[in-house]
Amino acid sequence: MIVAVYKERGLTSRAVVNEIKNKVREKKVGHGGTLDPLASGVLVVGVSREGTKKLHTERFNEKEYIGKIKLGEKSTTDDREGEKEKKKASTSDVPKVGEIEIILRRFVGDVMQIPPAYSAVKVSGKESYKLARKGFLVKHKERPVKIEKIEILSYRYPLLTIRVVTGPGVYIRSLARDIGDCLVGGGYLYSLLRTRVGGFTLENCVKIEEIPGLRDNWSRS
Repeated sequence: MIVAVYKERGLTSRAVVNEIKNKVREKKVGHGGTLDPLASGVLVVGVSREGTKKLHTERFNEKEYIGKIKLGEKSTTDDREGEKEKKKASTSDVPKVGEIEIILRRFVGDVMQIPPAYSAVKVSGKESYKLARKGFLVKHKERPVKIEKIEILSYRYPLLTIRVVTGPGVYIRSLARDIGDCLVGGGYLYSLLRTRVGGFTLENCVKIEEIPGLRDNWSRS
């Protein structure tokens, strides 16, 4: 069975998988794409051997997010958890909506992106976030990703809220950082909601505690 679970903010994707595994007493439980602990929203989970197999055969490439970016500050983690560095800006430096729309166009299409230092991308076989936490300087190389669409939902400096539709491998934290750098010399991801993974939407989601009640339907999924 494949099911869309609503991941609460503060939980890791692995913690969600482990909790479901304990609740339903299944050895095989996995997810179809990590969602950061500070993010909430759609997490696609495969339950049972057949369900986890489907995670590799189904297409979950396209994802949709609503992200809030705080402009004018940098963060060591590219989100609100890291150490902050405020950038000096005068009133004349505050970008207008028209300026933001022009900058956002640069990030739509096939673009190059550097993953965050605090990410699961491996360096010499180790997750880079583990190295970064130990004080090692982590620098990833640019890699190609695809962003289908970006639109402004709201803006009141320093907070900019956007809706983003992406292909696989896109880090919204990196996108927030790069947009901020282009506009005012700094920015980080303040909050993130994943609203869709493939055909699964927030409306399709169940809560973790509802998973055991779906067990009777597994054989038909």
